Amino acid sequence: MFDTMTLTKLLGGFAGTFLVFLLGNWAAESVYHVGGHGESEQAYVIEVVDDADAGAEEEEGPAFEEVYASADPAAGEGLFRNCRSCHAVEPGENMTGPTLYGVVGRPVDAVDGYAYSGALEEHADVWTPENLSAFLENPQGFAPGTKMTYAGMRSVQDRADIIAWLDSLDG
Repeated sequence: MFDTMTLTKLLGGFAGTFLVFLLGNWAAESVYHVGGHGESEQAYVIEVVDDADAGAEEEEGPAFEEVYASADPAAGEGLFRNCRSCHAVEPGENMTGPTLYGVVGRPVDAVDGYAYSGALEEHADVWTPENLSAFLENPQGFAPGTKMTYAGMRSVQDRADIIAWLDSLDG
């Protein structure tokens, strides 16, 4: 079944395949080679932004105050569906989180019957639209140690819309 010629063809096939891969490697290195070691210049430089500069780049775009001035409360009502699992908007109805009825403009820890973590009082006295926006963007970053485990709402437009809707609830 296996004679000398079959074994020779099989060995030649492996050697030929190995040769094709070696030649392919040589061709690829000659085409894509970006330089040697030492004094040669790198072909591609990837700039890395450190944490101090990252915050400045994220500030691009309109300021929250500008977006809030033209916010759409109806869109904010639709966005509130993500918050309903932990918050109610009826006065005095606390859930996992405190009621959000009248939240805009009230003191931070003003809801009776809700046990606050104490982390919020260190960072804000009143829930102004700006404080609410900063908190909704990154709750743990705004008030480390807060009970709110929400990851954050990155869109400034979404934050402005939901805050405008919450502000419209109490009159």
